[in-house]
Amino acid sequence: MKRPAKDTADSQRKITRRGLILGGAQAGFMTLLALRMRYMQVEQADQFRLLAEENRINIRLIPPARGRIFDRTGAIVAENAPSYRITMVREDAGDVEEVITRLSKLVELDPDLLKRARRELKELRGDTQVTVADRVSWDEISRVAVNAPALPGITPEVGLSRHYPGGGDYGHIVGYVGAVSDRDLENIDAPDALLLIPRFQIGKIGLEVKMEDTLRGTAGTKRVEVNAAGRVMRELDRKKGVAGQDIQITVDNELQAYVNDRLDGESAATVVIDCETGDLLACASSPNYDPNLFVRGISSADYKALLENKYRPLPNKAVQGVYPPGSTFKMVTALAALESGVAVPGDTVYCPGHLRVGGRRFHCWKRAGHGYVDLHRSLRESCDVYYYDMAQRAGIERISDMARRLGLGVVHDLPMTSVSQGLAPTNEWKLESKGSEWLRGDTVNVAIGQGYVLASPLQLAVMTARLATGKMIKPRLIKSINGVEEAIEPPEDLGLNENLLRLVRKAMYAVSNSNRGTAYRSRIVEDAFKMAGKTGTSQVRNITKAERARGVTRNRDLPWERRDHALYVNFAPFDKPKIAVCVVVEHGGGGSTAAAPIARDVTLQALYGGEPPLTAYPTADRARIKEQQERLRQIRPDRHKDKSDRA
Repeated sequence: MKRPAKDTADSQRKITRRGLILGGAQAGFMTLLALRMRYMQVEQADQFRLLAEENRINIRLIPPARGRIFDRTGAIVAENAPSYRITMVREDAGDVEEVITRLSKLVELDPDLLKRARRELKELRGDTQVTVADRVSWDEISRVAVNAPALPGITPEVGLSRHYPGGGDYGHIVGYVGAVSDRDLENIDAPDALLLIPRFQIGKIGLEVKMEDTLRGTAGTKRVEVNAAGRVMRELDRKKGVAGQDIQITVDNELQAYVNDRLDGESAATVVIDCETGDLLACASSPNYDPNLFVRGISSADYKALLENKYRPLPNKAVQGVYPPGSTFKMVTALAALESGVAVPGDTVYCPGHLRVGGRRFHCWKRAGHGYVDLHRSLRESCDVYYYDMAQRAGIERISDMARRLGLGVVHDLPMTSVSQGLAPTNEWKLESKGSEWLRGDTVNVAIGQGYVLASPLQLAVMTARLATGKMIKPRLIKSINGVEEAIEPPEDLGLNENLLRLVRKAMYAVSNSNRGTAYRSRIVEDAFKMAGKTGTSQVRNITKAERARGVTRNRDLPWERRDHALYVNFAPFDKPKIAVCVVVEHGGGGSTAAAPIARDVTLQALYGGEPPLTAYPTADRARIKEQQERLRQIRPDRHKDKSDRA
């Protein structure tokens, strides 16, 4: 049956409409595809070109040179020494173990370092350079370079590593650097990308860590082209980083070296401070340690030796160690009483060898007593009873206020780790820390620098500089940064009665220069450099009533760790103070016999700017001093050369 023409026309119209719709859809799709292709090929061409180049171009960080550290005269204290090492990039190496096997045939690989490198190659990003061999020789570097085609991902490099030419002389001041640890990263918010480079060195203690941001610098970058095997073909370009800033410290290299040598064999600390600027001219803790041992990881044997040394070489005794200041505290007690008006300079106190307070006897070091003593004689001969009396008049609050005014019981702002606050105790402090009220006996103990009061050698040196000048001298370690001198603020006046200070200074002069003074044997006979000082001996054990009855055991008859600490503070020259010195000898016995001779020698060395003439010493001492000088010359002969030879 023939289909009607009308139906045929309708069918054709439907087919034509569907075709148009389908064709339009196809055309639209092709248009979109063309536009997308144009977008990707033209507008995103640079991005995709970069993605393609990343298959053969690596961008690597270039660690900056760490800022150097110099002494006040320009002598190098910390520098950067060239160090050859071999690094590996995991994603360029392919079969890491195969490459390591080949490398081990050319270079002797340290097992511990290799173990660490394997761990880092697994854990860190694939494009991170990991050190697989460190401190390699030039010959080893050459062998690796020659065999580079067979060592994909391996790069021989010349880096910089920290070196301390003075060895232990500056270990406690400057500290040392070491590889960045996980603990370091945890303590830093948003760590610099540099710190993620394996074994990148940062400051760990001392000035190195306190001035880390100044010394570190800013990383540079380099683009290198690598082939399909991961071998570096060429360096495309390099952007230099910014080296860390150089720092000049106030310490005098020769004086610091002398002090370290003079303290050799002792567990001791010495601080020398400039009375005008507050510059630390020397700051030594003995025994010291060589910071170079720590730079690339100290061995277990070396570290164990340091830990087991009973003289404790690791802590910085000069700023971290705190000790009962003993009789070096007596100037504080005297000024607290005199300034407050509860005593006058002419007051005398009778010393029968003890003072009874609250049913307890507090003894003077001189069992028979000193008789009637005033301020001058009490300091000159270090009578304890006079200060027991002055302390009860003044009270602990006035004594502690005076101590802080003179620099004790406060943290001095220095870029060194573990700077101690010490302790200038008060009634409130005892209530909070001990849960009990302050007693009269506590005040009597503090009067002579015993009991709860504690001070560091740094604080005692600051105290002495303030007594010598009447100024608020503040210790300073940084002299300049990148050649720009750090500003020195003129010290404020202490606000103490100058007449009282003169009386204290005169009494301190008698300590060293009167034949009845406790430090007379350690005096300076050169008129231009005569010093004023104060001895101190602080007990580290209780002396029982029975022991006093039969006679107190001499220090030399006690085990070392039970002997008294020996202290001495001084300033010189007396008429125009230039330096203040503090010496603490742990378990040294008496301040006059153990600490004062060291302080006298250090003072002369500082004032003369080198080895002093024998005529500066008392005649009876000259033969011994001559032998001592010859011994010190043998320890470090270069330091004792004539300055014209070194110029």
